[in-house]
Amino acid sequence: MDVELIEIQEFLAKHPPFEQLPEEALEQLPRQFVVRYLKRGSRFPPSDDQAAHLYILRRGAIELRDAEGELVSKLAEGDLFSDVCLSGDSTSSSDHDKPSLTGETVEDSLLYSMTCAHFEQLRSAHPEFADYFDGSTTKRLRKALDAFTESSATTGGLMTVSARDLVRREPIMASPHISIREAANLMSVERASALLLTEDEQLSGIITDRDLRNRCVATGLSTEQPVSEIMTVAISTIDADALGFEALLQMTRLNVHHLPVVDGKQLLGMLSTSDFTRYQSTSGVYIVGDIHKADSVAALEAISAKVPDLQVQLISSGATGGHVGQAVSAVTDAITKRLLELAEAELGPPPVPYAWLVGGSQARREQSSHSDQDNALLIADGMSKDDDHYFRQLAERVNDGLNACGYIYCPGDVMAKTANWRQPLATWQQYFEHWIKRPDPKALMLASVFFDLRALHDPAGLFDGLHEQVLELSRDNRIFIAYMAANALKHRPPLGFFRNFVLIHGGDHDRTFDIKHRGTVPIIDLARVYALSSGLAPINTVERLEAAAETAALTHDGGANLIDAFELINTLRIRHQANQLRNGEKADNFLAPEQLSPLERGHLKDAFLLIDRMQETLGQRYQAGRFG
Repeated sequence: MDVELIEIQEFLAKHPPFEQLPEEALEQLPRQFVVRYLKRGSRFPPSDDQAAHLYILRRGAIELRDAEGELVSKLAEGDLFSDVCLSGDSTSSSDHDKPSLTGETVEDSLLYSMTCAHFEQLRSAHPEFADYFDGSTTKRLRKALDAFTESSATTGGLMTVSARDLVRREPIMASPHISIREAANLMSVERASALLLTEDEQLSGIITDRDLRNRCVATGLSTEQPVSEIMTVAISTIDADALGFEALLQMTRLNVHHLPVVDGKQLLGMLSTSDFTRYQSTSGVYIVGDIHKADSVAALEAISAKVPDLQVQLISSGATGGHVGQAVSAVTDAITKRLLELAEAELGPPPVPYAWLVGGSQARREQSSHSDQDNALLIADGMSKDDDHYFRQLAERVNDGLNACGYIYCPGDVMAKTANWRQPLATWQQYFEHWIKRPDPKALMLASVFFDLRALHDPAGLFDGLHEQVLELSRDNRIFIAYMAANALKHRPPLGFFRNFVLIHGGDHDRTFDIKHRGTVPIIDLARVYALSSGLAPINTVERLEAAAETAALTHDGGANLIDAFELINTLRIRHQANQLRNGEKADNFLAPEQLSPLERGHLKDAFLLIDRMQETLGQRYQAGRFG
């Protein structure tokens, strides 16, 4: 194959949907393409093509317009134009019933073109390739999400996690020529129950606490002898990609308590029986059970340290971002409730009934590990001025306890320990009436927290009446909803006009984008507007979209599309965080496009385009530009 054909093959192999083709098909594919060069200002599709073609833009830019000449899209590097080939295909549909688009090159452009006949042969021979063109953005998002979640329906646990994901630290290694005393000292410093001994980068032995006891101390052997005298030479290892269940079986079968994990010739670390115990204990059920038994903030701190492991475990087992959010939020709820119980045990029973309210991601049950805290206190109207001393102490104990457990203080002080957010029912009613009837920038800033509230502890049912009042006031209040809609349009997807990702330049997050504030938050904001405009009670984003799709606020298709987009983006976000946690890094929301496969990048662009369309529709409905 000549150099030009190799270059075409390499390019196609990096771009969806061609990367899904088997290798033998990819090798034949370049011969079916014609290379076209179009100068700036050229008509597109080229008028001199004798037959209909599919086009892939290799370099340059093309503007696409509808029959009325309106600019509707632009093609950038890697983008496909298949309208002509699919226009007569009854199995395909577009997101809108648009006429075929035509365009013009706005830069000198290099294209690869394939006849529709060859394209149809590819689709017939390769169903997975054909699926990419079989339908709209909606169908592609659903298929992408199904691919992400297909393993989550399995039993999970050690049957789905790999040995590499169970390794918790870098291997502790030393030379077999050091003394037994030096080996014991190293193990003590590293708090390791076993030490791997290597020579010339090859694993030559292992020594454990048991070896030190049985082969050295019990026999009176001098600790100045080389550690090779007591090391175990016959070592069994496990491949990094083997299932955790296989590793456990191997350790059981060999009656060993430590098992080195290797990736080819590279030593990744070592599994111990305590790793399996810790893995099983990081399930949400075990953690919540331990929380209920905790008798101090220190005990809760130790338990909350397992939350990052829970997130990693769930993602390794095929969970979606939604599953992780539900599990992590359940743990945060349990810790908060236990802190309230400990505070009441110390301070005595409350002088009047109260409700502990949680806001933001915890209220929506969409938390990732150790988010910052958002909460408030709703107190019965019968409270006296002196009663606030009790509730201030209660709030301080819970807020400080949450901070100690890794849920840092809210940067905006939206916490129960702040006097403004520790008020009787009548004051809260006045707050919401003011925010809804006279919306201002401060009200919009607080909307993401206080219009997403959930009662975590409310024995007297104080929050129910307040919530009903908020929904009644917001329902059909067009001015308030218009302000909320304008606020919801401030977080836009990070997608440029050429379908390229708009990235951060410079600083600690150079060449990344914020997948939370530019991806999930826009959908959260949209769902909140839909819910408040119809007076819907759900707080969780998916539940809000499902409920809104049953009203005039949102179509069924629109709701389903946004749910799929939200789950896909959120799963990519949580998976990114899990990879960081697995590598011992602090989790964040800044994703670099190169961390994703070409197919994932394509699906993410589909999701961002969908969000953008839904935002535009919402903005037009409420003329949100007047209120921005």
